[in-house]
Amino acid sequence: MKTIGFLGAGNMAGALIKGLVHSGVFAKENIVASDVKAERLKQLHSLHGIRVTQDNHALVRECDVVVLAVKPQVIDKVLTTIGGEIPRETLVVSVAAGVPIEAIESRLPPHARVIRTMPNTPATALAGATAIAGGTHATESDIEKAREIFEAVGRVVVLDEGLLDAVTGLSGSGPAYVFLIIEALADGGVKMGLHRDTALLLAAQTVYGSAKLLLETGEHPGRLKDMVTSPGGTAIAGLHTLESGAIRKTLIDAVETATLRAAALGIEMAVKMGIVKRKE
Repeated sequence: MKTIGFLGAGNMAGALIKGLVHSGVFAKENIVASDVKAERLKQLHSLHGIRVTQDNHALVRECDVVVLAVKPQVIDKVLTTIGGEIPRETLVVSVAAGVPIEAIESRLPPHARVIRTMPNTPATALAGATAIAGGTHATESDIEKAREIFEAVGRVVVLDEGLLDAVTGLSGSGPAYVFLIIEALADGGVKMGLHRDTALLLAAQTVYGSAKLLLETGEHPGRLKDMVTSPGGTAIAGLHTLESGAIRKTLIDAVETATLRAAALGIEMAVKMGIVKRKE
């Protein structure tokens, strides 16, 4: 990979740029970002030393990898304007949620190589979870390039595109569920007499540490739970309350509902871009 360009310079683009610079995957002089907001471009240049432009046409002509990091609702407009100018040998990587590969390919030259991704917001803290799926003409080498890009901001899985809605329901929307859990745990601490700041720190660090322990040991979460749960102790008393509140069912239902909503939004986007016809 030589030069990477970001069409759109929002939070996700900023996270990826930070990760790529820090990891050395790309040198800062080989990273270009474009955006309609000049102040945002100035900020990214100041933070990371990358090159910036407001000329999308120049960016796509120069870069070996183009990351579509604009909002889903404007991606059709952007691709209609510059899609035909993207060279065939350029790898196109989309982080636009809910936009099908077929819709992106329809706005690009024939045989364009496309990778669709579903990252999540913890990527901004270099702790993201990203799923990537290759398009019709993407090669194994393209998949590996995309993996390298997103491993700069966290962990990566490679899946079929049909599973990306489930990824959206789980890891894409998941941070919202976890933040709610952290807030609720902190509320419990406050109820029992802890200062709000102390309770929040303890709750957040407990969730972070527990996740880190699971990832580093590779142990099943049930086994790790049992390690904390002594007979007649405090943890089993708390777990009994959680089970009484159907926490497992509630979280499973949340992932299912978010997945179905992601699928519906994807269909809406495909209809908007003329890939499928709206049912009467």
